[in-house]
Amino acid sequence: MSIDLEKLTSQVCLLAKETGAFIKNERINFTTQSVEVKGKNDYVSYVDKTSEQRIIKVLSDLLPESGFIAEEGTNKTKGEIYNWIIDPLDGTTNFIHGIPCFAVSIALMQNNRIVLGVVYEVNFDECFYAWDNSPAYLNGKEINVSKADKLADSLLATGFPYYDYSRMNEYINLFKYFMQHTHGLRRLGSAATDLAYVACGRFEGFYEYGLQPWDVAAGAFIVQQAGGRITDFSGGDNYIFGKELVAGNNACFDEFLNTVKTHFNL
Repeated sequence: MSIDLEKLTSQVCLLAKETGAFIKNERINFTTQSVEVKGKNDYVSYVDKTSEQRIIKVLSDLLPESGFIAEEGTNKTKGEIYNWIIDPLDGTTNFIHGIPCFAVSIALMQNNRIVLGVVYEVNFDECFYAWDNSPAYLNGKEINVSKADKLADSLLATGFPYYDYSRMNEYINLFKYFMQHTHGLRRLGSAATDLAYVACGRFEGFYEYGLQPWDVAAGAFIVQQAGGRITDFSGGDNYIFGKELVAGNNACFDEFLNTVKTHFNL
């Protein structure tokens, strides 16, 4: 079966925006009484679950033979060839506290390869997307990673460890190094948005460990289509399921990755 990925991406963008509108509307009257605790510093609400159910229903109609790898586990069907990787609300903690950075992230995996990615940052109404062999786009305009060619001229993003503290010393030492040798670091609280911002050149790079596939699948693909590079901390390609990721522009990626590897003793 041949799929028109460009058309499908357009449909997924529309779905992400509709989901984002639902999320934004629910935030108006949202209270912390609606929050459930999944694990240490890991929260979920009816907004996450309802958003995921709505997304899965539409995607099931668009691609009936597909399966799902979704954060809230509302559908655990596995597809033989196609599987959607979904984070219905990336940045739940931000959403709970009313901090304006959270996104809908949807990627399509064909066998073991991502072929479509959409990240919709709800608050700024910014839809980042790409499909196999396409450029990357933001709201219809082609985007590219930045051209900064050294860390000294770079602004980086990261995510703080929030449940796995086993590599905290290495992380803090790396954080100190980047504080002293770059334009600075930002922590937005949404890995999908961090990656989208690398893709459009706002950040030169992003790194984090303790990540899940739904956090990064769409954003990582968009970075690659925008001319950037993605690896795990060792420089390998196990960044979707390996729980660690380094993403950056092509010009200073080697320096960025080598710095990460050095501080994590890899």
